[in-house]
This record gives sequence, C-alpha cells and structure tokens, in this order.
Amino acid sequence: MMTGAIKRQRPRALRVILALAAGVMFAGFFALGTWQIFRLQWKLALIERVDRRVHAGPVPAPSVAQWPQLSTDADEYRRVQLSGVLLDASTTQVLASLDRGIGYWVLTPLCTPDGGIVMINRGFVPAGVGGWKPQPAPPMAAADACRGAQGPTVSFTGLLRVNEVAGRLRQNDPARNYWYTRDLAAIATARGLPAVAPYFVDADQASAKAAGPVAGEQPAGGLTVISFVNNHLVYAITWYALALMVAAAVVWVVRDARKQKT
Repeated sequence: MMTGAIKRQRPRALRVILALAAGVMFAGFFALGTWQIFRLQWKLALIERVDRRVHAGPVPAPSVAQWPQLSTDADEYRRVQLSGVLLDASTTQVLASLDRGIGYWVLTPLCTPDGGIVMINRGFVPAGVGGWKPQPAPPMAAADACRGAQGPTVSFTGLLRVNEVAGRLRQNDPARNYWYTRDLAAIATARGLPAVAPYFVDADQASAKAAGPVAGEQPAGGLTVISFVNNHLVYAITWYALALMVAAAVVWVVRDARKQKT
C-alpha cells in the first residue's frame, strides 16, 4: 500500500515541478517579447527623430560654453553651421569603408571664433592604386595653434556627430598614425590640440567642395552613413513564438495525462 502511494506522489510532484518550470519559461519568453516591442517603439521614434534633424534647416554649432550640455539623444545628426580657420597641418585620415570602396575620412581641425577647435570631417577620399595615400603623422601643434593660425575664414554646414570611441577589433595606433575610429580625444592628444569639441561635423557636399582639396585630392562630402539596425520585431515574434510553444506543450501534456486516466 505504501509503495503504491509513493509511486502516485512522485508523478504528481514531477508534474508540479514541470508546471512551475513551464510557467517560468512562458513568463520569461513573454516578457522578452514585450521588451522587444518597447525597443521597437523606441527605435522607430529614434529613426523618425533623426530623419527630422537631417532634413531640418541648419542651426549654429554648439559653442565652447555649450559643450558640457551636449548629448547624443538631443544633438546627434542635427544640421549645424560654423566657420573658422582650418589647421590643415593637423589633418588626420581615418580608415573608412563605404559602398564606393575603401578610403579615408579626412578630419581637419577648425579654429572657431570663441577659442574652441571643432574637428571637421571634410569627406571621403578613395584609397588604392591611383587613389589617395595615407599621409605621415603631422608634427605636434603648438598649444596656442589657433592664436597664430593664418588662412581664410571658411564656413561649413553639415551633420553634428558625437565622438566615436575606439573599436573592439581594431585599436587606433597613434604612434603609427593608423586610425580606425574618429576618437576625437585621442586624435587631439596625438596632435597636441587643446580645447577640442566633443563632437565633429560631417561637412555636406557643397561645404567640402568650397573648402578645397587636401594633399591634392578633393574629399567628397555629404556621405554620412545613417543606418540603424532594427530587428526588434523579428526578436519579439521569436520570443512570443517560444512562449506559445511552451504553452502548447503544457496543453498537450495535460490532455495526454487525462487520456491515460480514462
């Protein structure tokens, strides 16, 4: 008698454990799917916000006094305009891979009237046979480089971009003048530039052309790559499907158990 009771208790306990596990899995999968729906709404709002900024009229670029308040959410991809004197001798080339091929982004510091320095991405130049060659690292600039800067005042209109950090796979190598990301702080340190803005400006096509060539090559402006990966709907469907599979499995087990009793 005791043995039969124990045998009946074991399947019952096992069913309870399985039911609890299934409930936890269902709740987890459902929660993950719902979280992806929220992420989808956030991503769509981001894409819409960036689209509005890209097509809006230009506004003055943040001044030195406004740099501390700069944020990615509030400022990135705004169309801005600014003017100043270029420090061509401190130009940096950053490796770039676009649909048109491998080449370099050409970053030149711009001394602004309020005493700051803003890196200007003057555009893309192709590499390869017959293309632009990487330039040697320029000498360190003087601490007061902007004070003694000579040259015409040039104006730029373009998109404000927030500083890029060093990549995980390929690290910038300032000593060899190899740059894979537009890490403004690292570039400023390597060039000896003080008071560099925490953002750079992707010059549009007209501004880049008006600024003229660099080392005999005219950079192509207006090639900002704006791309946001948006797989949240696929992820949400996947998580919800897994939740439904768990629910279906529980229903099947319950029905099978009832059939065995009858």
